[in-house]
Amino acid sequence: MSANQLLNTTLTQDRDALVSEWVKIQLSVISQQGLISESGLREQCTTFLQLLVASPLTRFDAGSKPWSDLRDFLTEVSSSRGRQGFTPTETALFVFSLKTPLFHRLRNAAGADSALAFDSLLLASTLLDDLGLFTTDSYQKTREDVIRRQQQDLLELSTPVVKLWDGILALPLVGTLDSARTQVVMESLLQKIVDTGSDVAIIDITGVPTVDTLVAQHLLKTITAARLMGADCIISGVRPQIAQTIVHLGVNLGEVSTKANLADAFRLALERTKQLHKVNSL
Repeated sequence: MSANQLLNTTLTQDRDALVSEWVKIQLSVISQQGLISESGLREQCTTFLQLLVASPLTRFDAGSKPWSDLRDFLTEVSSSRGRQGFTPTETALFVFSLKTPLFHRLRNAAGADSALAFDSLLLASTLLDDLGLFTTDSYQKTREDVIRRQQQDLLELSTPVVKLWDGILALPLVGTLDSARTQVVMESLLQKIVDTGSDVAIIDITGVPTVDTLVAQHLLKTITAARLMGADCIISGVRPQIAQTIVHLGVNLGEVSTKANLADAFRLALERTKQLHKVNSL
């Protein structure tokens, strides 16, 4: 009997016992027991063994068609665990914890044939290592995707575009303005200009701690894009320190109007849209 045949026979004939011991090991290391039920974990383990037996039982090749079913299954398991809050260790142990019960049975099945025992243990160890590393990589990619989506959501939440009056928008900025955030700011502002048909947008930088050359360039890009959409921009919240910094940096804001606070910028916006008399009459 070859090592491949011994591994196949052990996985097939001892499947129920393997699953029971395997599940027990995993449940002992999962920190939050509510993340998955015992029946759900048992179902995953059973499916894994079925797909493993149907595979070539050689070195794992993620790009090979014979491994496609098992690859897709492990991708789904690791992705779901990444979304559910499993730790990297708990996810990796889904595969690696199979070693203990499987190695014990392979050794017993090989009996006195030490060469067969060695070959079958080496084959199983190499195979499970490859599958475990693939599961860990899939988990990591899922977590990175989740983090990117959360960062994008936070950027969008931190750059709200508010309609102050008919034809007047306000974009309060808080925190550092980097390239990624500038893109979100620009997209949000331009979309709001289109949706509301506004003529004036007030960009309030009261909450921006510092203004350097890079921040000034980002502001100018946003203002230029808004102008191309037919909206004029006013910068408010220009504190004395920021004014001195802009002058010191030699940043040319061109014809961009600036005001010390949002109230003054709003009044200027009303004048530009010829609605100031409406406000005074209220």
